[in-house]
Amino acid sequence: MTLSDVDPGRFVLRPSTPDDLPAFERFAAASAHGITTLPADRQKLAERLDRSAHAFATSDDASGEEIYLFVLEDRATGGIVGTSGIAASAGFADRFYSYRNEFIVHASAALGVSNRIHTLHLCHDLTDVTLLTSFYIEPAYERTLAPQLLSRARLLFIGAHPERFSDRIAAESPGLADDRGRCPFWDAVGRRFFGVDYPEIERLAGGRSKAFIAELLPHSPVYVPLLPEEAQWAIGQLHPVAELPFSILLDEGFDADTYIDIFDGGPTVEARLAMLKTVGRMRHRQALVLREGAAAGAAPGAWQLVSTTRRDHFRAALAPDAGDAGSLPLPQATAAQLGVRDDDALLSAALDAGGRPEDE
Repeated sequence: MTLSDVDPGRFVLRPSTPDDLPAFERFAAASAHGITTLPADRQKLAERLDRSAHAFATSDDASGEEIYLFVLEDRATGGIVGTSGIAASAGFADRFYSYRNEFIVHASAALGVSNRIHTLHLCHDLTDVTLLTSFYIEPAYERTLAPQLLSRARLLFIGAHPERFSDRIAAESPGLADDRGRCPFWDAVGRRFFGVDYPEIERLAGGRSKAFIAELLPHSPVYVPLLPEEAQWAIGQLHPVAELPFSILLDEGFDADTYIDIFDGGPTVEARLAMLKTVGRMRHRQALVLREGAAAGAAPGAWQLVSTTRRDHFRAALAPDAGDAGSLPLPQATAAQLGVRDDDALLSAALDAGGRPEDE
């Protein structure tokens, strides 16, 4: 399956429901070590789906403990091919811990020596930021525009309901670990204080706060040159399965240089919401459903993200990009997928031919 033989308009993103549990079990089983928000545990997955359904449906004011899980449907096959999520407030009741990259200068005037030394500082700078979580897409769809919709449409949801989220966004990416669960960073740092291997500590975390782990870690700086060479090299490195979603986040404008995960050393990206490209390209539009056979007037290969604005009936899809007028022409099939009629409120954000938001 390649980009050239898949119609981007066949995908639709929607809120998950408890009935999606079999798909989530499939995703959890296929996910790499480090995706703790997709635990391979039926009960935990069911609980997360129930929490998500409540977050989408409730009329209560946001508390910060909400999680929102989305699924990506391929309407051509009727199958669910991916998932992504949002955690409204990192840590919620606990502190959200990361290691912060810093450099300390040690100098001796008498010896004429000055050394700039890489250190890791345990911090909770990202407590209460909004987290993008749970990204997974079936490998057959990685070279289509589906991953762009799966990742970026979450930002349209946040943009439609900013009162429920932080104005600062972060996302963790899994670091290096092999198929047996061996993790160079954990083995060199965390395991020294816990005596359990990486898969076990991942199971204990199980998608919840890592505060109970961080509280037992030393709060003094970790001097990177004192770590084994393999662990040093692993700092800020990605597990291969994370390369695609990570590249989308970097293109959005996230910074990847400051924070790493306390378990596996994978990069934790962060940015101000307003600085992200999809949010900068976001436009309020009104639906204009085209007659059967009418064309949207878009340039060949030009696509845009389109979403509804209601939290309890959120839908997002890819539609031909026909410019930035107030009305947004939609093919009838796309309008049906979104559940909209003429003049319904929409959000849109243009993509370039490679699936990235257009630069101004």
